[in-house]
Formats: sequence, C-alpha cells, structure tokens
Amino acid sequence: MTILSLLSLSCSVNPDPDAAGNLVFSVKFDEALSQDAQDGRLLLLLATHDEKEPRFLVSNSADTQLIFGRNVEKWQPGASALVDRSAMGYPLADLSQLPAGRYYAQALLNRYKDYQLANGKVVSLPPDRGEGQQWNRKPGNFYSEPVQIDIGESASGTFELTLDRVIPEIAPPEDTEFVKHIRMRSRLLSEFWGEDIYLGAHVLLPKGFQDHPEARYPLMIFHGHFPGDFGGFRTEPPDPDLEPDYSERFDVHGYNIIQQQEAYDFYQTWIDQDFPRFIVIEIQHPTPYYDDSYAVNSASQGPYGDAITYELIPYIEEQFRGIGEGWARFTYGGSTGGWEAMAVQMFYPEEYNGAFIACPDPIDFRAYLTVNIYEDRNAYWYESQFMKLPRPGHRDYLGNVQASMYDFNRLEAVLGDKGRSGQQFDIWEATFSPMGEDGYPVRLWDKETGEINPEVAAYWKENFDLRHILERDWATLGPKLEGKLHIYAGDMDNFYLNNAVYLTEAFLESTSEPYYAGEVDYGDRAEHCWNGDHENGNHISRLRYNTRFVPKILQRIEESAPEGADLSSWQYP
Repeated sequence: MTILSLLSLSCSVNPDPDAAGNLVFSVKFDEALSQDAQDGRLLLLLATHDEKEPRFLVSNSADTQLIFGRNVEKWQPGASALVDRSAMGYPLADLSQLPAGRYYAQALLNRYKDYQLANGKVVSLPPDRGEGQQWNRKPGNFYSEPVQIDIGESASGTFELTLDRVIPEIAPPEDTEFVKHIRMRSRLLSEFWGEDIYLGAHVLLPKGFQDHPEARYPLMIFHGHFPGDFGGFRTEPPDPDLEPDYSERFDVHGYNIIQQQEAYDFYQTWIDQDFPRFIVIEIQHPTPYYDDSYAVNSASQGPYGDAITYELIPYIEEQFRGIGEGWARFTYGGSTGGWEAMAVQMFYPEEYNGAFIACPDPIDFRAYLTVNIYEDRNAYWYESQFMKLPRPGHRDYLGNVQASMYDFNRLEAVLGDKGRSGQQFDIWEATFSPMGEDGYPVRLWDKETGEINPEVAAYWKENFDLRHILERDWATLGPKLEGKLHIYAGDMDNFYLNNAVYLTEAFLESTSEPYYAGEVDYGDRAEHCWNGDHENGNHISRLRYNTRFVPKILQRIEESAPEGADLSSWQYP
C-alpha cells in the first residue's frame, strides 16, 4: 500500500492549540468524481499500522482499528464536511479519546440514493452494486488515499482529506460449460421499491445436460450470503504455483490449496457416472440493507419470499428444465442460509420437500444470541443491582469471549443510522421489524442503551420466531412439514446459536399427530458453522455442502414423490 508522507497532507493547526480534544478532520470530495451533491455516510478510518488500507482494518475483533461516522446530505463537491468529536466512534466513543501518536488516515463515503416506495414513503439507502453490501469495497463509493499523520498530546488540530478515488465496478462472472448466470427482473419487488429490482442466480448444471434434452431435474437451492459466483466448483486441479496461506480462523496452513482441492474434488464427484443429476443454484437477492433479503416477505424490504419462490425459482426451472414441483425442490445452507432454508420450508411448506439447516441464525428469539427478547429488558447488560456485566456476542470453542453484544451494535451505529449499516443486527431488524413512520425499520432496542421495545418483540414473535410459529400452527403446519426439517449446530457455536436450536428441538421432540420425523444433531465443541459432519473439521465440512445432503435428498424423493413422478429421466450415468 502506498502511503503519502505527512508533508503531502494538507494540514493546518487549530486556531486554539490549547483546546484539548478539539480534533477535526475536514473532508472534501473531488469535483472530478461527481458534479452532483451527495447523500450518505461519511466514514473516517484511523489505523496505527499500514498492513492494509484502514478501510480494511475495522472489525469486531480485539485488533480492530478506529472508525468514526456521520451522515452527509446534499454535500456539494468542493465543500467541506467536518468529522469532529460529535461523530460517533468505534471502539473509541469519539475523537476526543484518541491517544497521541502516528496514524494512517483515510476517509470514505458510503453513498446513498433515494427510493420512492410504493406506500409513498421515501428512504435514502446504500444500493447494492454487485458486491453484497460491503461498504469498504462497494463500487461507486468515494475514498481517499491513506495518509500518515501525527496527533499530539492535546488531540487538537485540523487535518484535511480529499476523496479523489472511486471504487471500480465489478466484472460479472462468465458462463462456463457447467455454471450459468441468470438475472431476472422481479415484478413484485419492482412494485414495492418503485424501480426495477433484479434477482440473480448462479446455476450449476449436471453432467450431460446438453446430451439429455428429455431429462428434467430436481432442484437444490443453496441459501447463504451474497455469492459472487458459484462457489467451491473447479474443473482444474489446484494451481501448482499457488503460495500457501494461513487460515487464522481454522489454524490451518495452506488453506487456499485445500479449498482449491476440495473444489476440484467436487467437480470430479459431480461428473462421476454414479452421482445423481441435479440442478444446484445459489441465489442473489441483495437489498439496500444487507447482502441478502433473508428470503422472506418483510415490511421494510418487500416480498422477497414470494419473489424468490414464485418468480425466480420457476424462471430457473423453465430455463434449465427443472421438474418444477415441490416434491423435487430442496433447500439447504448455513448461518443466514440455515435460517433461510428453514424459513422458506415453513412459510412455503408445499413448495419444498426438505430443508437442511446448519448453524441457523436465531430460530427461537428466547435465545437471540444471549438475549431473551421477551423477558430481558436490556440487550447489552445482564440485570444486576450493583454490577454492569456485558452480554457476550462472540466466543471461541473454549468459551473465550471475543466481542460483546454492545460491541457489535456500536460498530453498526457508526457505520449507519436507521438500520443502514449493512451489518447483522440491522438486517435482522430490516427483516423482522415493522416499518416505522419514517419508512425505516423500527428498532428492537435502543442502539445506544440496549433497552428492548416489548411491542417490537411481540411483532417479531408472531411473524418471524420460527419455533413459536411451529408451535402455534403445528395442527395445520405439522402435516406439511413431516420429515422435512433437519437441523445441525455446533454446541460451541461462536454466536451462541445452538441455544435457540436446543429450545426448538424441545418442541419438535414433543410433537405428535404428526411427530416431526426429522433430525436435530450437534457437534461436540464445534463452532459456527457445523453442518452435521462428525468425521471432518469445519474447515473441510463447510466446503462440502453441495454433496453432503444428497443421500438424504434421494431417500426423501424415493419416500415422498407422488405417483407417476419422474424418477428416471435425470438418473442417467
């Protein structure tokens, strides 16, 4: 990374050098980037080292660097926007707490646009630009080159930064023999958002697709975060010149080589003469709130569930000769994808024939990570008369806490107000909450204090608490879900998601007329995102989603396909 010297930074001393804590960053954007006024979130990044650009050094880990944020509206080119002690910071509260020292400073504008919703409300949000709502690499966002600065003991002075760069567009993936890419305008979503909204998918075709025009195929839908292309599929052996890397998450050396080998092994399995022929899709459904919509209908994001189930999937099946019936569709995924796989199976029970649900996001809001949103009064602190004990939000497999609930939410608040951070808790609100009078999702809790709103919690319960809905509606829903729910979680899930699975399992095992007839399984000391594999570590099992559940899917088809169903055209060698 190129770092400009301190001498090249335009810097003027504060008029009152004795005013401790009066540190100001004056930011402009170059007229060459745009002649138009800008709305968005202006972010100031400060780092104590230059291993990467500061915009890539912010996280919920202990080694995070610093970020400060404020809104800008109708910001004119060439005009100054100030980031001072009034700007919210993470993990420091504001600039007045900045220790003296040498820093690398960078500014970035996460640009917003207005949406004229069908209900008449106008919301200003960051549109997805093909990157999956990643503010630090979103095409079209303005940013500055990092510069080196020195902050004195008084933490005072004015520094000037200019946004003179723009993040480039992302080249779309190219079709190959096996992987195709589709993009479809959704009528339902376009009506909701007041402009054209598109859904996409990466489609993995079976061997012999062109040679067997008579064949019609079952469909496997892999839910998850925004995929840039179909992941984990490679028709060439690992690159012999690939320099091995190190995965800190899994403590594995050469993990990049392992990933390439697993992707190539999947290809070899996919074309084996004994492997059944399926269509597999990974869908793209980003929203202005997150890298995907959670695949359900919601007040603030619109009818994504209906659009995916009734528009996108039939379109794909028509284009690529899918069987096109509920008995031949299966959903699976982990984390966000695990929640989605379970939710769509429940909300559209006859449109899918089985859900394989790994490490799902909270499926019982009595265990919303470490919060019971119905009984607890505060999401950040345990109740105590004399102690202020923070609720943990992330741990390792031994229980060592690495981030609190407050930490996660504080970073989100810096990245954007009104649910516009593009991060995890904000998308849960955008999905589960009612829409407020201002057009934005209503907060479940106060972002600063953590005080829970019981009325919003009640709304969440009746509309999106999956365990509650199962129990409430089992008389009518149970017969449609018999044998379809398969849930897997590590008992040391990093985000405590196994706790909601325990509560859900207790209900499922109590069912009768019918008994749920699925499975719930746990991995000993397994972290996020365990998927039921007791033989391999998560660094391997997470790479095998597309083959792991195939035997169970085949068994389900044999047991449940209706009389006269096509069980042969897709079973060629």
